[in-house]
Amino acid sequence: MKAVMVMFDSLNRHFLPCYGCGWTHAPHFSRLADRAVTFDTSYVCSMPCMPARRDFHTGRPNFLHRAWMPLEPFDDSVPQMLQEAGVETALISDHYHYWEDGAGNYHNRYGSWRFPRGQEGDYWMGQVADEPPTQQHHGRNAERPRWSKQDRVNRKFMPTPAEHYQTKTFDYGLDFIDRNHAADNWFLQIECFDPHEPFFVHDEFRKAYEEHYAKWKGPTEWDWPNYGPVTEPPEWVEHMRHQYASLMAMCDFSLGRVLDKMDEHGLWDDTMLIVWTDHGFFLGEHDCWAKNWMPLRDTVARTPFFVWDPRARAQGERRGALVQPSIDLGPTLLKFFGLEPTKDMLGHDLAPVLAADTPVREAGIFGYHGLPVNVTDGRYVYMRGIPGEVNAPVYNYTMMPARMNHRYQVSELSGDQVELAGPFSFTKGCRLMRIGAPPERQANPAPETNVALRHTALYDVAADPTQSRPVDDAEAGRRMIDLMIREMRRCEAPPEQYERLGLTEFLST
Repeated sequence: MKAVMVMFDSLNRHFLPCYGCGWTHAPHFSRLADRAVTFDTSYVCSMPCMPARRDFHTGRPNFLHRAWMPLEPFDDSVPQMLQEAGVETALISDHYHYWEDGAGNYHNRYGSWRFPRGQEGDYWMGQVADEPPTQQHHGRNAERPRWSKQDRVNRKFMPTPAEHYQTKTFDYGLDFIDRNHAADNWFLQIECFDPHEPFFVHDEFRKAYEEHYAKWKGPTEWDWPNYGPVTEPPEWVEHMRHQYASLMAMCDFSLGRVLDKMDEHGLWDDTMLIVWTDHGFFLGEHDCWAKNWMPLRDTVARTPFFVWDPRARAQGERRGALVQPSIDLGPTLLKFFGLEPTKDMLGHDLAPVLAADTPVREAGIFGYHGLPVNVTDGRYVYMRGIPGEVNAPVYNYTMMPARMNHRYQVSELSGDQVELAGPFSFTKGCRLMRIGAPPERQANPAPETNVALRHTALYDVAADPTQSRPVDDAEAGRRMIDLMIREMRRCEAPPEQYERLGLTEFLST
């Protein structure tokens, strides 16, 4: 058996025609939906990028115990388990966060890996002199001069789509398939950072939106929105949505290349094809840009997800059962290759859902470390914000202290800043460093600076898909609280999580 997993970053469900969008150009996603199973109730688990990838490797949620960090010594890694069992594994990705301080050991769990360079602010091409941006409004790029310069330098070395990091990522992936299609027992992960911002794409992929671009009179460089409230006029929001849609058109083209290769080599008979994303992205919905700072609504949390399983052979069908790809795909792949998930994995094999839409879970929790916890049963979403004066205590439990792109400071790890804690049942006897989260994470910010922190609400997403009208239903709310507590207990959430969320009063009832 073989498996190909295509992963995008920040792919919006509500921008895809096969999920009901009427204005975007994505024929190959529709072609995929005709060939595979499309999931209608797919939710994130740990947010954002690398926490979701630790979920995938370990089959269990990351966000209740720590933030964005490397894999732990005690972690079960699905790609490594496959490799050690004789399944050749390969990672091909331009997702440059894999190679930063906060995630420096994920790629070595694979049998091989390739890394096309240049995405976002990737420190790729060194250049001392730099021409400043020709226009003032450059969105998020304007906030970070070092990053802004690096992004401008990188783009100069990609004058055509052939040099674009996304193109190279899929070139390398298709090369792997060409060389190995006749062999058995392999897993290929083709992972591109697009359509994550910045929405850098060549004009070739803007052709479907020529009418919009012909009318646009604003700055051509504006393709990188800020992480914050929308302050721009409506036509600017519309332009950014088209910038995103143009990059998504390139993603669609790349997906089509994979589907063509599946056809060319007759891989549908024995090869699982998985297409998913870690999360979505706000593009003006609820007057928000980006992610991370607002309530974790379905705009970001409910994701597109497609699977072709050569065992079930279901195609052109939809599934309504609640799934969480980031923790479910690991156990699903292990079972597909004849291996058993470990006892610490909390995700589910999706074979029953693929075959007959048989549910595998009643509820799923999701969120960011140190922020509100959310739970869904597929119909309701309950968001539990912080009721107290201070968002504390918040700790990271880890043996691998690092942040996204820099090391911890010595002052954060010295003296009484660190305690030994645990072990937890899933740490295989290892005790962990318990490190206080940064002060800004434990502070009591004003509502306008962190609207998510105090947002507690219940939404009926079946009746209100945009989550614009909180539901006042005490019985449903209490049921969702009980589901949240149950799932937190399954994950062995640290005791202080219940304290800071104001859940302790519900623990014994």
